[in-house]
Amino acid sequence: MAMIVYLLIGILFAHKGITAKYTPDWDSIDSRPLPDWYDKAKFGIFLHWGVFSVPSFHNEWFWPQWKSRHPAPDIVNFMKHNYRPDFTYADFAADFTAEFFNPDEWADIFKASGAGYVVLTSKHGEGFPNWPSSHSFNWNAKAVGPNRDLVGDLANAIRNKTDLKFGTYYCISEWLHPLYMKDKANNFTTQSFVLSKALPELYELVNRYKPEILWADLADGQGPASYYKSKEFLAWLYNDSPVKDSVVTNDRWCHECFCKHGGYKTCRDKWNPGKLQKYKWEDCMSVDKHSWGYRRNAPLDSYLDINQIISTFASTISCGGNMLMNIGPTKEGTIIPVFEERLRQFGSWLKINGEGVYGSVPWSHQNDFITKNVWYTKQKTENDGTMVYALMLTWPDDSVLVLGAPIPSQSTQVTMLGYEGTVNWIAGPGGQGMNITLQNIPWNKLPSPWAWMFKLTNIAN
Repeated sequence: MAMIVYLLIGILFAHKGITAKYTPDWDSIDSRPLPDWYDKAKFGIFLHWGVFSVPSFHNEWFWPQWKSRHPAPDIVNFMKHNYRPDFTYADFAADFTAEFFNPDEWADIFKASGAGYVVLTSKHGEGFPNWPSSHSFNWNAKAVGPNRDLVGDLANAIRNKTDLKFGTYYCISEWLHPLYMKDKANNFTTQSFVLSKALPELYELVNRYKPEILWADLADGQGPASYYKSKEFLAWLYNDSPVKDSVVTNDRWCHECFCKHGGYKTCRDKWNPGKLQKYKWEDCMSVDKHSWGYRRNAPLDSYLDINQIISTFASTISCGGNMLMNIGPTKEGTIIPVFEERLRQFGSWLKINGEGVYGSVPWSHQNDFITKNVWYTKQKTENDGTMVYALMLTWPDDSVLVLGAPIPSQSTQVTMLGYEGTVNWIAGPGGQGMNITLQNIPWNKLPSPWAWMFKLTNIAN
């Protein structure tokens, strides 16, 4: 019904001669500038939460990797030894209880992390909506399992307790939905799934929750834009939706969209090019190196440590990207201590170094050509002019930081963010580069145990 209504609205506009700002073609849609808030935020939190959080084994692709033609042996053995022979994936939903889910507590953790936005899985490839979808009868979080509106509850907490932007991840195809499988078998020449399920849910999601990030994905990476009506939906989103002026989207709206069309670019999971791009991009990465969803049996070395996270972040923002850090809540609705610790550690680091992060832009050099583990950002203000920030990931063995990229002037000053003492330096050979001496900085006076940011003012380049 929702799809019919919006098609009728489009026909009415055409009849009255009303010209939409964005038309349903890629040239028009791709011309829309991203709202400023997104680039300034730099860091967001990704939440993979769904029925896959119940087995919490292998990864979030548990269902298709169990029921494919070539099932994963560890999943087959897991099911054989722990569940009755006739157990189905749908049976897991009743145990997706979320009884300890406290959205206010989650909001407090996310606020402490220093993130600018949070993206919750509203529906993954398994097809289970985390809200009372009108288009998924008896297979949603209100009808079975949690018996509550998980999307709405978290959206309210985020908006009431923090300044973070709230977003939703929505997988516009589903691994094993009969209508999608039929459309796929028809080489996507039919649209039964899209017209009866995907598009109506997308319209409902946007109108009901007004997400400021709409993070699209494809369950199997297949299907053209013409099948999903991606261009038509995005034209509505940018012209007429309740979030038309503030919403940002990514590039996963169709098979041919990845790294080409839509909003900011994600290209593929954990994509971090390590060099400046011509477009805005996002590195969606996961603290658990082997899964996006929670795994009960994950060993400690499966989790990124805080130094690895900061290193990823440094190369991301220096090259003009944002970092979307994923964690997987449990089926009970808790955030396990290792995930909470990483978020709070990162937040404490950002509290010290946020000056060189939030609202920054890439400098002429992304990382240093002498000391490779130093990455740069730049800020420009009316009063102070241009300031360059050098993020040093590891402490030099001789406590001398050698930088090749900056050209100092007679008025150049160097400070370490969070440290009140003097930082001494001398110009490099021929006035090119800088040697920053760190021997006089006591270890117990360092602002952070991980990665240090230096502010370089009045440099010549």
